[in-house]
Amino acid sequence: MTNRGKAAVGGVAAGLLLWWLTGSFLIAMAVVVGVPAIAYLTLDPSQRRRVRRISRKELGR
Repeated sequence: MTNRGKAAVGGVAAGLLLWWLTGSFLIAMAVVVGVPAIAYLTLDPSQRRRVRRISRKELGR
């Protein structure tokens, strides 16, 4: 399984776990989407450029 596949499976598992724990699908989705977004925003501009560059290279494969 690729790293991207593992991350997708982990995200789905985290979402289902949070949904089960909170009882609210919207809260679970807010956490699953919000945490990576906040982590990205905490990066400085040079780190963001590196993340975008790596993502584009992997998409071309």
